[in-house]
Amino acid sequence: MKNFIIADIEHQAEQSALGSFKKVYKIEKQNQIKKWLWGILIILVLVMFLPWTQNIRAKGAITTIRQEQRPQEINTIIAGRVLKWYIKEGDFVKEGDTILQLGEVKVDYFDPQLLRRTQQQIDAKQQSIEGYKSKAGTAQTQTAALLQMQVLKMQSLDNKLQQQQLKVASDSADLIAVTNELSIYKRQIDAAKIMLDSGAISLVEFEKRRANYQNGSAKKTSIENKLAQNKQELTILRIEKNSTVQEYTDKISKAEGDKFSSISAAASTEADVSKLQNTYASYDARNKLYYIRAPQSGQVIKAKVAGLGEMVKEGEMIVEIVPQEIEYAVEMFVEPMDLPLINIGQKVRFVFDGFPAIVFSGWPKNSFGTFGGKVSAVETSVSSNGKFRVLVAEDPEEKKWPTQLKMGGGATGISLLKNVSVYYELWRNINGFPPDYYKPSKSGGDKKKDY
Repeated sequence: MKNFIIADIEHQAEQSALGSFKKVYKIEKQNQIKKWLWGILIILVLVMFLPWTQNIRAKGAITTIRQEQRPQEINTIIAGRVLKWYIKEGDFVKEGDTILQLGEVKVDYFDPQLLRRTQQQIDAKQQSIEGYKSKAGTAQTQTAALLQMQVLKMQSLDNKLQQQQLKVASDSADLIAVTNELSIYKRQIDAAKIMLDSGAISLVEFEKRRANYQNGSAKKTSIENKLAQNKQELTILRIEKNSTVQEYTDKISKAEGDKFSSISAAASTEADVSKLQNTYASYDARNKLYYIRAPQSGQVIKAKVAGLGEMVKEGEMIVEIVPQEIEYAVEMFVEPMDLPLINIGQKVRFVFDGFPAIVFSGWPKNSFGTFGGKVSAVETSVSSNGKFRVLVAEDPEEKKWPTQLKMGGGATGISLLKNVSVYYELWRNINGFPPDYYKPSKSGGDKKKDY
């Protein structure tokens, strides 16, 4: 035992052919642990000063910014029953392709000749309009003729009145002359009586003068009667003139009334024609609504109506169509605390479900399998889940998004914020501070601007 204790084990280990001695006994060999510790410490210190991109992570889903590119329901405008399906669920259709044919269910539209009969009613009404217009034209012509006849009649009566006035004037002059003659005859017969009593003249001369007086008196009476008759005729002519004016006024008014009545009837019939034309257009449009067509190209999904003969109500959904040409975007929901850090035009990196990716959170440029986007809209009203909705469109400066994306697919968004040091980011997380507030720069140089 004593010899074993004082034996030179290290020398024997060096001279020994056994490898175990060399592995166990390393008393004089130099230890490398300190060097490793110092190296790791220096590397950690250097890493603390490396740049780190602050970010906000949020779950989202694939959608589109444009409303017409989102899945849309195809509804029926009219009630009906299913007659024929032209597609099946999952088919791709082009814009204008027929999806479904409906049959009529309302009694008012059962007549197969409804359009033709409505057109016949329109034609009949239009003929009535022409008749009323012709009648109005005839009444207008009759009015013009009556006006012309009235003018001629009034001219004739005016001429008769002038002639009668001349007769009255002539008879008045004759009456004055006869009255003067009668006065002379009166003086002569008075003188003849005196002369007869004195014997200056004979009885024959006296009788002659008395005969002249009686003849003058009779002539005066005749002229007076004639004057009275002419005055009466003048009065009759004036009454006839007034009667003629009244007569033609009545006739012209009646013709004007017929004219306006025809015009009114024509206008009323035109209104009926407009209503019938509107009805015809509605019938024609309804016939086109029996065939439900695709408003845009896309895939038909979610067919709600099933078999033939099934009834559908007005406004009921028939199928849903997903457009083919879509400008994809991602809707993310961020916490209210992070909302002030989100701005229009901000850069976002995405990891899409189903696409492999290697993500370095603080070094997005060194990540693999991520895709770039830009914030295009930030809603100012909180959603039902208590978060704010943010829409992110594809960044044209980055590589294109995969063509295999589908509406509703999942996506994880990494909103890129301020560039800081690693030690600052560790200190911030240890203290529970939020990321630094910033706004993206509008200039073409630096992509971020700190405030």
